[in-house]
Amino acid sequence: MGIPPLVAPGPDLSPDREARYARTAQLPGFGMLAQRRIRNSRVLVVGAGGLGAAVLPLLAASGVGTIGIVDNDRVERSNLPRQTVHTPADVGRAKVDSAADAVRALDAETEVVLFRERLTAQNAERILAGFDLVLDGSDNFPTRYLVNDAAVLAGVPVVWGAVHQFGGQVGVSWADHGPHYRDLFPVPPEPGSVASCAEAGALPSVCGMIGSVMVSEAIKLVTGTGTPLIGRVLIHDALRGDVRELAYERDPAAAPITGLIDYDAFCGLTDAVAHSISPAELHARLLAGEPHTLLDVREPWEADIAEIPGSLLVPLGVVLDDAEGVASRLGDDPIVIVCHHGIRAETARKRLVEAGASGIVLSGGIDAWARDIDADLARY
Repeated sequence: MGIPPLVAPGPDLSPDREARYARTAQLPGFGMLAQRRIRNSRVLVVGAGGLGAAVLPLLAASGVGTIGIVDNDRVERSNLPRQTVHTPADVGRAKVDSAADAVRALDAETEVVLFRERLTAQNAERILAGFDLVLDGSDNFPTRYLVNDAAVLAGVPVVWGAVHQFGGQVGVSWADHGPHYRDLFPVPPEPGSVASCAEAGALPSVCGMIGSVMVSEAIKLVTGTGTPLIGRVLIHDALRGDVRELAYERDPAAAPITGLIDYDAFCGLTDAVAHSISPAELHARLLAGEPHTLLDVREPWEADIAEIPGSLLVPLGVVLDDAEGVASRLGDDPIVIVCHHGIRAETARKRLVEAGASGIVLSGGIDAWARDIDADLARY
């Protein structure tokens, strides 16, 4: 069933604006009144990566009056196929800056509010304040749970999306009108069990597909049009070329959300931090000539792009299939496990520990090494 419009209509649009949105206004039950609601809306987008890049141009072109963008990352060359608001000339720039340029190129009158910072439990209330709804395109579970909880406390809906390799999901969480993200996923997955887009890859067109549905849901919420995906998840499989739906309900036994927590600890990442080493610490050890084995668990094609000199390449799949054999050949020197961002390395560490070996993970992976230690190393 439908719900009332989330946003009140703004002032009458200028003749130029009415001409611009004439085709949208022709939609049954829509009209210029709905377009004025869109123009009066304030939408926060968390993440300017694959999903953020898909939703931001559509929000701007649809006429959203104020768009907030939260991201603390910079554009890398490997982002370009799926993060289409960024261009080759933007490599190295803050993603919020290049994303803002893309939004303003579509509509110079759109107000763009930039947050060049990572969303945390400490700043979430400040960042969400004043926005009508949130579009969550983040690619990690601590941020997804944080966005959900902060939105529950703020009383605003969240349109969330997720992309993994050839598929994706979209849902709407709004505790005031139905179940939310924690009702669907009350327990986060084991650290390292679900790779990010950077680790597992993502088909660019899937980002566009999921992002488009996210914007449709946002427009429906703002205007009170149609039936939003509250209590339902749309699941897209590009390989099969199909879309299916999963329904879910409130969890009556769930504890109420009364405040924000340590989301890294909630998602089990605190243990991973305890078994990691920073790029600066590893660099100091290498300069001091301390014995070590650098175990690179990425794929050969990744090592061809960038690697830390002296690394031993053993892809994660080999470690998982024969951890005992790998452990027996590593020797007695301290093991530092390396991957792109650290997710696969943590998975390999746990498997090697089960096999009787020990090791620590390079925090942030080779991406952090390239950023903090070796600027000449390619970041992909």
